[in-house]
Amino acid sequence: MTFRIAISVINYRTGPMTLDCVRSVLDDIGDLDARVVVVDNASGDGSAEQIEAWIAAQPEDTPISLLRSPVNSGFSGGHNQGMAAVQAEHYLILNSDALLRPGFLRTVLAAADANPQAGLIAPRIETRDGDVQVSCFRFHSPASELIRGAASGPVTKLLQRHVVALQPPVDPEQIEWASFACILLRGSTVRQIGQMDEGYFLYFEDAEYCLRARRAGWGIVQEPCAVAVHFRGGSGPVKALEKARSRLPPYYYASRTRFFRQAYGPLGPVLANLMWGAGRLIAQARCLTGRTVPLATASEAHDIWINTLRPLGPSRAPDE
Repeated sequence: MTFRIAISVINYRTGPMTLDCVRSVLDDIGDLDARVVVVDNASGDGSAEQIEAWIAAQPEDTPISLLRSPVNSGFSGGHNQGMAAVQAEHYLILNSDALLRPGFLRTVLAAADANPQAGLIAPRIETRDGDVQVSCFRFHSPASELIRGAASGPVTKLLQRHVVALQPPVDPEQIEWASFACILLRGSTVRQIGQMDEGYFLYFEDAEYCLRARRAGWGIVQEPCAVAVHFRGGSGPVKALEKARSRLPPYYYASRTRFFRQAYGPLGPVLANLMWGAGRLIAQARCLTGRTVPLATASEAHDIWINTLRPLGPSRAPDE
C-alpha cells in the first residue's frame, strides 16, 4: 500500500515531547491517507515504553506505529528506518521537538503538487513565541568559514553572498538547503537519489541531502503558509553548547568535515579550515585597536581537524 504521506519522527529520550509532536500530527491528518512512524533510537530510558503504551491506548485505526532501532543510528539512520517502513508519495521529516500548526499537511502537499520540479518543500518554522526562525540557507563554503572565523561586520558585508543563514523574508532563488527539523521530501526524489547519508550522525546531513538532490536536478521551495513550531535544542545539545561557547561533540566536526569533502572535493576540508583560521587572525587583530576579540567555541581550532585525514571516515557517534 502506498500512502499519500508518511511522517517520520525520531524519539531519543524525549518521550513527552515526542508525544506532543505526534498529537499535533494526528490532529492535522484528518481524512488524509497518511501514516506516522515513530522511530525510537535505542533510548533506553523508558520513553519507548511510554510511547508504546500511549499508542496501545489509542483507537485501533489510529495511523501510527512504533519502530525500535537496536542502536542509536543518529538523525539519518533513524529517519531512514522511518521512511523505509512505509511506501509513500511524500515523506515528512519532523523533529520530536516540533509541532505542526493546523492545516500544515494539506498546505505542504498542495505546494508539492504545484511545484513538481521541487524534490523538497520547506515550511515556515516559528519559535514558540511566533517569531520566524531562520530555516533556509546557502551552502557552507570555505568563504563562509572565513566569515564565521572573523566574526567581523566588514568581512561579512564584503562576502555577503556567502553568508549561510538567509534572513526572512527569504528570496526563493537563494535557497540552497533547508533545515530538516521539518521538511517534506518527494518520494520519487528519495527513490532516485537514495536515503540520507548515515555517515552523518547528527548535523550537516540536511545540507548534504539537499546538495545531492540539487545535483540530480531537483529544486527546493519554501511554502510559508505551512507552519511548524520548533523548540530549538529540545532534541539535541549542540545549540546550547554553541551559545555558551562550550566544546562541541566530535560528531559535529566529523559531520562538518564530511560535508566539505562531499561538496568541495578532497581539499575541501583543508581549505575550509585554513579559511576559518584566517578569519580568526582577522578577529584577533581587533586587540590592536583595543576592541574585544569575539570568542570562538572552545577547542575549535583543534576540533575542526577531526577526520581531516579520513573525511569520509567514522561519524564519531557517541558509541563509536
